[in-house]
Amino acid sequence: MDKDKKHILVVDDDKSILRTLTRILQKKGYETDVAETGKEAIEKSKIGNYDIALIDIRLPDMDGTDLLVKMQKTMQNAIKIMITGFPSLETGVKALDEGADAYLVKPVKPEELLALIEEKLKNKKEAA
Repeated sequence: MDKDKKHILVVDDDKSILRTLTRILQKKGYETDVAETGKEAIEKSKIGNYDIALIDIRLPDMDGTDLLVKMQKTMQNAIKIMITGFPSLETGVKALDEGADAYLVKPVKPEELLALIEEKLKNKKEAA
């Protein structure tokens, strides 16, 4: 793995969203990995070293906010961005309470996602 490149784990059960987000992120120079279930994301978070996780709130095997809790130890230093096609104040608040750094609503605009990632990485670097 290239040390300078930022590594992003994209967690979503929609294959077309995974493909689209992967393409957008790789074009910008990010290394990407994907998981289609919460269980797969947990396994990958144990062996991979990710800077960012993009997590869908509705996964086939668990809620994205539950996944956040389960990945607290393995991804404690990662930036966690929740993505949902079913926005509600309740899920937004729960995601942020469980440790999400941001919350985006589908369809995600590529420029909005990339700007958010850049901003979060910059803030993390300044805080370090």
